[in-house]
Amino acid sequence: MQTIGDIYVHNEKDLYSINVIQGSMDHESTEIIDVYMEPLYETFFCPLTNKIMDDPVTIETGITYEREAIIEWCKKFGDPADIICPKTGVKITSQVFNRNIALMETIKKWEERNEQAIIRAAKSTLSLASNKTMILEALHNLQTLCRKKQYNVVEIRTIGVIPLLGRILGHEDKDVVFETLELLKKLAENVDDDDDDGKEMIVKTMDLSVIIQNLSSEVECIRHASLMLLVDLSKSGDFCDKFGLVAGGVLMLITLKYRQPIDAFALEKIDEILKNLERSSSNIKCMAENGHWQPLLHHFLEGDEETKMEMASFIGEIFLGNDDDNNTSVAETASHALIEMVFQGNSLARNVAFKALKQISSHHENGKILVKSGAITNMLHEIFKRTIYNEPTNSKAEAAGILANILESGAVYLTDLQVDHTMSLDYIIYNFLKGVSNSTPDELSINFVRILLCLMKFPKTSDIIVSLVKESDLCTNLIELLNNPSAKLQISSILFSISLSPFFGHTLAERLCKTRGQPQNLLKDLPSTTPPTKKQAVSVKFLATLPHENLTLNLALLNMDIVPLILTEIDRVQKSGMRMSKYGSDYFEGLVGILVRFTSTLYEQQFLVLAMSFSFTRMFTELLMNTSDEVQRLSAIGLQNLSSNTVSLSKPTDIKEPKLRKFSFLQKCFSFNSRKLKTTPMYMCPIHKGACSSQETFCLLEANAIQKLLTCFDHKNVDVVEAALSAICTLLDERVDLETSVSILIHEKAIQHVLNVVKEHKDESLRQKSFWVLEKMLMKGDENSTSEISQDRFFRAMLITTLHHGHADIKLMAERILRHLNTMPSFNTNFTM
Repeated sequence: MQTIGDIYVHNEKDLYSINVIQGSMDHESTEIIDVYMEPLYETFFCPLTNKIMDDPVTIETGITYEREAIIEWCKKFGDPADIICPKTGVKITSQVFNRNIALMETIKKWEERNEQAIIRAAKSTLSLASNKTMILEALHNLQTLCRKKQYNVVEIRTIGVIPLLGRILGHEDKDVVFETLELLKKLAENVDDDDDDGKEMIVKTMDLSVIIQNLSSEVECIRHASLMLLVDLSKSGDFCDKFGLVAGGVLMLITLKYRQPIDAFALEKIDEILKNLERSSSNIKCMAENGHWQPLLHHFLEGDEETKMEMASFIGEIFLGNDDDNNTSVAETASHALIEMVFQGNSLARNVAFKALKQISSHHENGKILVKSGAITNMLHEIFKRTIYNEPTNSKAEAAGILANILESGAVYLTDLQVDHTMSLDYIIYNFLKGVSNSTPDELSINFVRILLCLMKFPKTSDIIVSLVKESDLCTNLIELLNNPSAKLQISSILFSISLSPFFGHTLAERLCKTRGQPQNLLKDLPSTTPPTKKQAVSVKFLATLPHENLTLNLALLNMDIVPLILTEIDRVQKSGMRMSKYGSDYFEGLVGILVRFTSTLYEQQFLVLAMSFSFTRMFTELLMNTSDEVQRLSAIGLQNLSSNTVSLSKPTDIKEPKLRKFSFLQKCFSFNSRKLKTTPMYMCPIHKGACSSQETFCLLEANAIQKLLTCFDHKNVDVVEAALSAICTLLDERVDLETSVSILIHEKAIQHVLNVVKEHKDESLRQKSFWVLEKMLMKGDENSTSEISQDRFFRAMLITTLHHGHADIKLMAERILRHLNTMPSFNTNFTM
């Protein structure tokens, strides 16, 4: 047996065959394919090397040798006269060797014919998916032929081996996969400077995803071989176009690029592949979509006008994601150039630049960067100063949207809005207010309202807005917008109305009730089986925010038979866990707030009956234990309003099973059967000295609400504490049995709770109410309670401080408390009255 390179062949006189045997795992039979090869002849071999000759030369003795071998032989002799023929031993007198052209051509033709046979044999082996050993031998032989002659590379490509290699890449054996990748790399190499045939064949006939999958191999040599193959293929334009269509291809490269620990070789090859892929704009976009923004930003800044436009359009289309570094990089790199495009570009350039800036500004972390780049000044000029006709886009709406996004980011100071002397804050705000109407395009009105809503957060601009609203009929415009077909405009208008309600609450409420379809339209989507939407949440929040004592609105809601629906929704939200949804908390708070507003007009008989019929006292008592600060505050307010009426409702009567009053009225107002209404037994109340129940007289004692309200005193939220304290104050009214009430509160450890309020909170109103409660405790309490108050050193110090620095009312209260405590032996302190 001899070799051609690394390929083993038999040395015989006649033609012989290479038997390719494929054993089947599923069948007992085997297939044998015979590929015939020509025999080797003795004359092909150099006597010195015993290898087939590449450059045979004949010396004067007539023997043929490999040129390099005979030259090396001659160098061994110090004296040329001593040189002899290696085979015959005859002396050689001349070192002029004649090339044996005939033999060389014969060997060459023989090699070509037999190389073809080896290629066919390898193809047969690969096509039959033979066992590992045979596949590896075939792959090895083909690699050897590729290294030997470039012509063999062409032959292997054209004979149809590449599609077979695509299938073999899925082989389970790692050695087979590696050798296949190595062969593909050789087939992808250029035969000459203009040759891309190999790359094109691989791209057209192979599934590129199979190569890409090997990038995630645990075997390093396979990963590297895959990368090296992709480097070669990426030099082809066809590959760049097709690669972007392979699902997950770009993502795989980017994932490997940022994988830790870093593989330096892989990183270098990945960067080379990605750089080559940049020849296709779709690949650049795909890279950005997968978090690799540098190529897109580079082409945006350095490309020609057409490229710049295309890259800007990509920025406007691609979601920047939640990667702060990417967001910042895009904003810092592109903002200035995009703003320049807005003011110097043609209509199409302006359009794509607006969309890109809108995308960037929608991420709040980019707010400071956009402010620094001058976006606010430029957007204000676009809205109020620039006039361009016949543009395909509404540039004012786009600019207003960008400005609204920046303002909502919270990165804007009031000085950033003071552009120049031609646009004062009053001028800017006036024009925004003027633009909010049904006559302007929806998108522009939405953005104007968003901007005004943000400006309400600054005291100075809030004062300007309130002042200008007083001079205009904006409240009417805002309420009219609630009937606009655009849900976004409705939501924006409601949010702005909520911000204005502290100043124009009654006006908004009256306008709402006089507007066609309102307030019914705000609640028409209730109930729902899905989590609440933003529209539902802001709608109920708006109704809950408007002044609770507005009788017109309360009557309108009452006539809508809304209470059973709201109670159903409250129960649904609590049981389903929908409060954890995006708008669930606001929605729930709004529902509770609507119910609380009815307790502010209990002087009207229908609201009094309403509160009794639906057991408001017990409901608000249960809601005190809710996790939401706002729900706790509202519930305490509701209980305060209800409890304020208990004295007048609690009458000394014979205690009987109560009958629900005014059934005819309830049936008229509400859609329920009177027989389903339940009442609670009434008992003689020790505080109110009359027949009481939680349902009929709203008694906090009967509702077991006192302990829950006192628990709220420990809350960190001042508003919750004050609301709970106000509710407790109703039990210390002059019309109740004060001694009994104080005794009950002391038993519930109210003194310690109130003292803690004084220690934990500095709010003046809260402190005054706390002093008022403690004064009542001192006046009507026993010695133990008085002693408990007097021995609190912090409280004593607080009284003295208040005496010297408090306002008139609380100062007088502190003086009375100190006088009372001073009469006690245990109270020793020095102060000046």
